[in-house]
Amino acid sequence: MFDRYEAGEQAVLVHIDFADEERREDITELQLLVESAGAKSVGVITGSRKSPDRKFFIGSGKAEELAAMVAGTDANVVIFNHALSPAQERNLEMICKCRVLDRTTLILDIFAQRARTHEGKLQVELAQLRHMSTRLVRGWTHLERQKGGIGLRGPGETQLETDRRLLRGRIKSINRRLEKVDKQREQSRRARKRSDLATVSLVGYTNAGKSTLFNALTTSQVYAADQLFATLDPTLRKLDLKDHSVILADTVGFIRHLPHDLVAAFKATLQETRNADLLLHVVDCADENMGENFEQVQAVLEEIDAKEIPQLIVCNKIDLLDDVTPKVDRNENSEPYRVWVSAHHNLGFELLQDAIEELVGEQVAEYQLKIPASSGHYLGQFYRLDALKQQEYDDFGNCILSVRLPMSNWKRLLKQSQGELETFIMESSTDKVLS
Repeated sequence: MFDRYEAGEQAVLVHIDFADEERREDITELQLLVESAGAKSVGVITGSRKSPDRKFFIGSGKAEELAAMVAGTDANVVIFNHALSPAQERNLEMICKCRVLDRTTLILDIFAQRARTHEGKLQVELAQLRHMSTRLVRGWTHLERQKGGIGLRGPGETQLETDRRLLRGRIKSINRRLEKVDKQREQSRRARKRSDLATVSLVGYTNAGKSTLFNALTTSQVYAADQLFATLDPTLRKLDLKDHSVILADTVGFIRHLPHDLVAAFKATLQETRNADLLLHVVDCADENMGENFEQVQAVLEEIDAKEIPQLIVCNKIDLLDDVTPKVDRNENSEPYRVWVSAHHNLGFELLQDAIEELVGEQVAEYQLKIPASSGHYLGQFYRLDALKQQEYDDFGNCILSVRLPMSNWKRLLKQSQGELETFIMESSTDKVLS
């Protein structure tokens, strides 16, 4: 059995180029992830394959080359830029004689180092336990037998079964505690909705400059650094515009192939994004992979059901480009859809704030609905969104509702109902937007 990975170790990195676009990763991003985790790269193994090898992922020849590099550099950990199966990790550890991590485990370790709040620590632990539950067999072969000794003989259970049972119990305990935290967050969201303060959430690829932009806009002191996942826990601050005030939320950055265990564990944190009235999609316009990173963020937004929320693209770090000045790009309807700024040098902030105010002022709508008794479950959804303004019943048992809610929430409800809610809009009802 090998000791658990600890920051500060010497690592050999492994990166394979695959023909399949879905399997491709960025070697530069791996190096940044390893640096963020506190490890030191002492060697890199690269290669090309059509598909992963079932036993070693990289093939037997590359596995021997990897083992030789580990022995020659005195590395004590191998880090892959890809997701490995438990069997592949076990086989690689046997030939390399050291700990082997895949991309998912590395990201989880970085999250564990960065979590500061009680909720963040619980979410990271939940993600790690879910990932660990599929990998208990690695390095535990000496425990794959019944317990023995005085007082321990009998039917019993194997050590692995005990570990699995303990893991399941711990996961259930963490889920219960996170549910309590989620209820507290939901109360805060309802209070913000009652105060008519729109929520603007910062999203984007990790290290795009979200926290730097957040600090500059709100004069806050959120930790910001030139590294991946510098910010993990969500932070909310009030942002005063010319004619409105909004709640600005800074959340965790996204990354390509974000582990599903993390998406599931950070459901409560990502609620700040799902319930936002406007998303500021911060893009590092000086990054040569800007287009790919943009698409990766869109994929994660779709996964967490936030794709329908209006977005304002914020092209950050224009100070690193030649002949680019702060400006606002508008679509065919003369609405702002992209703003060019520099968070580090406070350039373009006035244009950005004007664009936010223009978009947020158009997102609140009012409707009058006639909902039949057979569709009463929609009432609960309007209650949870604190959108219900008036409620009465007609002689036929239909519920007549007056609702007022952000347009993004209305579009999300329409999508979930497959358009059924739209059939309940009364003829006398008209869209009303707040300016």
